[in-house]
Amino acid sequence: MDKALRPPTLQVCAGWSIFSTCRLHQYHFVAEPMNWTEAQTYCRETYTDLVTIENTEDMNQLINTVSSAGYNSQVWIGLYRVIDWKWSDGYRGSGAEYRSWASSQPDSWANDLCVMAFNSNDKWFDYGCSNMKYFVCYNGKYTAKYYLFSRTQLDPEFVFVNQRMNWSNAQRYCRENFIDLATVRNDTENQEVMNLVPGTDWTWIGLYRDPNINWSDGSAYSFTKWSGSVSISIKQMKMMCGVQESDQWTFKSCEERFPFVCYSIPVPVKRQVVKLRMKVQDSSVDLNDPAVKANILKKFQDRLKEQGVSEVTLKWREQPDGKVFHKEGKEEKKKKRKKTEL
Repeated sequence: MDKALRPPTLQVCAGWSIFSTCRLHQYHFVAEPMNWTEAQTYCRETYTDLVTIENTEDMNQLINTVSSAGYNSQVWIGLYRVIDWKWSDGYRGSGAEYRSWASSQPDSWANDLCVMAFNSNDKWFDYGCSNMKYFVCYNGKYTAKYYLFSRTQLDPEFVFVNQRMNWSNAQRYCRENFIDLATVRNDTENQEVMNLVPGTDWTWIGLYRDPNINWSDGSAYSFTKWSGSVSISIKQMKMMCGVQESDQWTFKSCEERFPFVCYSIPVPVKRQVVKLRMKVQDSSVDLNDPAVKANILKKFQDRLKEQGVSEVTLKWREQPDGKVFHKEGKEEKKKKRKKTEL
């Protein structure tokens, strides 16, 4: 007598060409030293891109990848920063490129984005914008027409503000009470600013740089692991690039040559669940026997290959009791019969 069984669940897994929303990156250590741009090109041509680190798990995976290759020094990662110095008032005319940097300045500290002048030696230093310093505004005498198109007509009057503020608040104060934080275009104007500062002190001026830090693949920058002890001068650089050593990041000249780590995205998997109803001729056959289940799967797999379906993996999905097949009860049979009659 035939025994009807409740449909077992068969899980079909097939390769899928669309990236899933939840994807795991595979990391690839490349031992050949290259500059950052060459490494980026190699990763994009061979894998996906230079490695991106978005959380602690990514960091640990990167560390394990590098150490497994027997390497324990600096590697390029996908981090970079464009160095674009700007004046608070947007000035780009004659003298906009004037700088009076101290010998080791500016440097690569991630948060040193604003510029202060030191009247002891008339030199400039980049510094963290949240620090409290005096500042110098300018109060130029010119018409709005001149200001909108050029400051070449401007003969600025600099104003020292004897209050300590962070750079953003100093900028706001200058804009509300004067024109803006001081734009300094030459040695003469720099000396004018320095002469206003009493004693030997630091003062904010209007120079700052873009705060954005980027990943090569366009991922959002949020997770950080900056070293607190390593910095380089970036005076001649237009861009600086990120390296990792152990679990710390630092910026380097993008022209230096290091090994690097790429990442790739494995082809995701599409899963489809198929329910089956089976009848057995021999009541002694146990469909939950591992050998029987394996034999059934093999027959299904062979049939798919005959139909030209490849790269498909079949497996049974077990129920909470550990079984795949369950006998179909009388009530379930009645429901099936009613549906058939309808």
